Amino acid sequence: MPPNVLNTAVLGTGPLGLDLIERIRNSPYLDCGLVVGRTHTSRGLIQAAELGCTTTAGGVDALLDSDQNFAIVFDATNAFDHPAHWAKLADSGATLIDLTPSSSGTLIVPTVNGDQAASHRHIGLVSCGGQASIPVLHSIAGRYRPAYVEMVATAASVSVGRASRLNLDEYIETTRGAIHQFTQADNAKTMLNISAAAPPPPFRVAMTVVADGAEQGPVRELVDSAEADMQAIVPGYRVTSCTVTDGTVRVIVEVTATRSRIPVHAGNLEVISAAAIYASEQHALSQDTELKEHV
Repeated sequence: MPPNVLNTAVLGTGPLGLDLIERIRNSPYLDCGLVVGRTHTSRGLIQAAELGCTTTAGGVDALLDSDQNFAIVFDATNAFDHPAHWAKLADSGATLIDLTPSSSGTLIVPTVNGDQAASHRHIGLVSCGGQASIPVLHSIAGRYRPAYVEMVATAASVSVGRASRLNLDEYIETTRGAIHQFTQADNAKTMLNISAAAPPPPFRVAMTVVADGAEQGPVRELVDSAEADMQAIVPGYRVTSCTVTDGTVRVIVEVTATRSRIPVHAGNLEVISAAAIYASEQHALSQDTELKEHV
């Protein structure tokens, strides 16, 4: 393996884990050394093996017993198990990238503070709603001080797995805390709707910002800039509405998936999976720089 290509492992074999495998294999900086599930009979682990991946069952303990050294471990399991995963991996030298809403680790949103990713070995990615909304909210908050911020995410029921449903409280609280951290809003509120509509709707995030002095023209410029930055990482990211009335800003974003392994309506998976790959590639790029400095 070239020195600037990082060996990675994926914990979790749901749709998010399988999308990560595809992205890792398409990355010039990452190699998928191991995929880890809970049981040998899990459908996702069988699919990973069919893709040609080395697989094992038994969770994080099996990963530690694999006799491989991993630079990056992606945790696509659930918020309840994540603290134990970090406790076991902290001394291994691996960087742990948390795709669960556990609120642990340094929170990274690529277009906002992605340049800090390579400096941290325990990275939290907030939530899909956080990854979709914070770039816009942070951009607006950079010019206007928000007194109140509200984010309502709507995800298709068929794109929300069992682990995500078990972590709904964690999703709400972690996203609310991250929005407060990145906007410094006096008050922040977060909601999540799981829609059973047919056909499944695209992942949609509706944001409301109350800020004195907000005006349509400048706000639209800020939102357009945030959209362009996001589209460089998530091509299916679109602002569908942006209005300002009496100091109240309302922005709606939709995210559609553009890759083969997840359906087009699963933009919630697309946006956080893309953030995970971005953060891991920052580690690879930082090592590449260090190697060049020693040549």
